[in-house]
Amino acid sequence: MQTKYSYKEIWIIAYPILVSLLMEQLIGMTDTAYLGRVGEVELGASAIAGTFYMVIFMVAFGFSIGTQILIARRNGEGHHREIGSLFYQGLYFQIGLAAVIFVISYLFSPWLLRRIVSSPHIADAAISYLNWRVFGAFFSFTAAIFRAFFIGTTQTKTLTLNSVVMVLSNVVFNYILIFGKLGLPALGIAGAAIGSSLAEAVSLVFFIIYTRKRIDIRKYGLIRIPPFRFDQLKRMLDVAGWTMIQNFFSLSTWFLFFLYVEHLGERSLAISNITRGVSGILFTIMIAFASTCGSLISNLIGAGHSDCVRGTIRQHILMGYLFVLPLAALFMLFPEAVLGIYTDMNDLREASIPALWVMCSTYIVLVPANVYFQAVSGTGNTRTAFALEMLTLVIYTFYITYIILYLRWDVAWCWTSEIVYGTFTFVFCYIYIRRGKWRLKVI
Repeated sequence: MQTKYSYKEIWIIAYPILVSLLMEQLIGMTDTAYLGRVGEVELGASAIAGTFYMVIFMVAFGFSIGTQILIARRNGEGHHREIGSLFYQGLYFQIGLAAVIFVISYLFSPWLLRRIVSSPHIADAAISYLNWRVFGAFFSFTAAIFRAFFIGTTQTKTLTLNSVVMVLSNVVFNYILIFGKLGLPALGIAGAAIGSSLAEAVSLVFFIIYTRKRIDIRKYGLIRIPPFRFDQLKRMLDVAGWTMIQNFFSLSTWFLFFLYVEHLGERSLAISNITRGVSGILFTIMIAFASTCGSLISNLIGAGHSDCVRGTIRQHILMGYLFVLPLAALFMLFPEAVLGIYTDMNDLREASIPALWVMCSTYIVLVPANVYFQAVSGTGNTRTAFALEMLTLVIYTFYITYIILYLRWDVAWCWTSEIVYGTFTFVFCYIYIRRGKWRLKVI
């Protein structure tokens, strides 16, 4: 297998993404750690409401992934000035999408949550969180396009700086608003939502100032703001539309998992939220290498180096394993110390250990699965990536429905669903990359 990038070059591009994602993961950890000291209802509700919001956000994130693929392709081709038009059309779309989703969520989310969540206490707390959290859509949707620009042009160091600013803002805002400091009332779970939305606003302001001051805006065609062009947006949606739909369904099934677990009881949901928090650390490391792989593959194909794609995928899997598996083993060896970060309730920590062990073992298959999936998306054939994801999600949904709702397995065994998801994702994407039909795709 031929390669163009050395492991050192991959690391130089990947580590800022890794640091930025880990910093952003600290936001979720902060919410979970703070709410884990408020109560089990608030902790469980944040899992439902947080995942519900992520379903909403992933629609916009899916569009940014498609935009990132196009930016990376133009960057690889050396057509830098075309990047600016892609960037601004992406901003127009994301702002409009945020406005539509804000109205829909604010009007219908309370009605929906009260009908699908069995515990009225968790439903009320989740609504309280979501009513404030949805304000952050305007900031996070717009910031996603900035992220697409920096990753697509391989200027990933900016993400590290942005994430540090965002995390520090979130820690301060959440502490003040959740527990009621500096003379403000203790808002509990609503304070967590407000704090996270304010942190996203700070993140967006940072991106705007940094881009204006430190980036060659003339080189990338950013100096002039173009008018809205429906024809160009339509071409962008030919690529990004499939990643939007794919991300929506992918996170919807993840939300369905937590909704099913909620029917096992408030304790089971609290355990799953803590496990999700720990998993997020491993997931961000994995997705950093997977995202880097997708961006580099798009650049490689644009530069005419399609023969290096499979070798590049293998490099990213090895690097993902190198970082993820030792950390997963460490979590399994010292579960009490890890779980103690998220809650000070001794019985809840003890009950969460089996789920933690199962979750950590799933990354043996999740690492290659996610790298291959991002590689498929990086080829530009997002429609095929969507089809492969949908096929996997159908299998995943049948599995969680059977083991949780019908068999009512212990919450720890419910996490074996991630092994099912990872296995089928890897098999389907490996077959597609192996056959090589992606070489004919033009975007």
